[in-house]
Amino acid sequence: MEKIPGLEVYKFGGASVKDAAAILNLCRIVRDFGPQGPLMIVVSAMGKTTNALEVIYDLAYRGEDYSVQLAALENYHKQACTELAESIPTINLVQLQFQLQQLTTSLAEELQFMHQVHMPESYDQGYDQVVSHGERFSALLTSSALAQFLSTAVRYVPAQLLLQTDEVWREGKVDWPVTEAQTSEFVNKALTDATIIVTEGFLGGTANGRTTTLGREGSDYTAAILAYCLRAEAVTIWKDVAGLLNADPKIFPDTVRYPEISYRETIEMAYYGASVIHPKTLKPLADRNIPLRVKSFLDPAAAGTLIHDCQHPALAPAFIRKTDQCLLSFASKDFSFISEENLAVIFAALALAKLKINVMQNSAISFSVCTDFVERRVHQLLDLLREQFTLHYNTGLQLFTIKNYDAASIAQLTAGKRLLLEQRTRSTFQFVCQA
Repeated sequence: MEKIPGLEVYKFGGASVKDAAAILNLCRIVRDFGPQGPLMIVVSAMGKTTNALEVIYDLAYRGEDYSVQLAALENYHKQACTELAESIPTINLVQLQFQLQQLTTSLAEELQFMHQVHMPESYDQGYDQVVSHGERFSALLTSSALAQFLSTAVRYVPAQLLLQTDEVWREGKVDWPVTEAQTSEFVNKALTDATIIVTEGFLGGTANGRTTTLGREGSDYTAAILAYCLRAEAVTIWKDVAGLLNADPKIFPDTVRYPEISYRETIEMAYYGASVIHPKTLKPLADRNIPLRVKSFLDPAAAGTLIHDCQHPALAPAFIRKTDQCLLSFASKDFSFISEENLAVIFAALALAKLKINVMQNSAISFSVCTDFVERRVHQLLDLLREQFTLHYNTGLQLFTIKNYDAASIAQLTAGKRLLLEQRTRSTFQFVCQA
């Protein structure tokens, strides 16, 4: 496709659209700091909506009552509608409430279906149909507010029309050629009479029209996919922090902001669990040398962080914590060595259970991996391997990573902790410990 001159992509996460006041702040950012050229806006679900939908879905799937939780979620979005209309009088509240009700009805129908059926093999597919409504609610409210707040035309384009994936539910794999063609078609069509397009993060669609999701926190990845397909000038991710920091300020004191950082360093930090950037985000941008800015929606005039193809001096050590970890150990029942054949069986089972390895270590007769603890998936893994291996696992653990470590940073982070596993390379130190 031909490059659209000046086009940029903005991504706003859940905290930046959590209520009417946050959406109004988004509108002001677009008005005061937006690009001169066309703008693609990707939004996450509002606040903790995804978490709420997961709870509601689990109740429905188990055949339990979810009416109280669903009513609370509906009221949360209705309140945002009302408050937006109070702040932006030109919003047609009746029309907006009708559109919201249509989405609410769609959600209720999906939940009712799972409540009645709840087949084990359909859990992940049902999850995508239900949880995806969070982003749809958010996109509706955001596009409606922007259209009335700004003196420019705004168009909403559903993400399912742009991103085509396979049918790997909850972790849809992008069909890049089809996605690029569809994105080019629908975006160019929308830009004939608009300069701002709003779409959902996290979502995609299959060839037969079913909704998929790209994995939790996948809205960053959506922004990168669209930027890649549209050959955007830049991507900006708006967060509640000052930029890309060396640690989560809610966990670690005295954090440091990186003014600029390379794609490679950021990819590694994201891989190890840094919460600011989704792990898959950087590769599409690096492939087309599209710069990524991380800025604060609380202080939009501040510099933030520029992530691009650059060289820089040694960085301050980065501290990354992942909670709710599970340490699994596999030992051969006949005390034979853990061979390549045994490892192949273990890796195949991990892939089938959709468990990502965060760190691994082997000895002569055992092999250990640390993964995020998802009870259903861990038990699936154990069922697959228990006949061939002796299995042990611990839950409720934490995994710490220090990128660009030094002796002082290791001493600081390990002090007073009981380490169950540790591993270091030239630039990275990791350890698993009890919470």
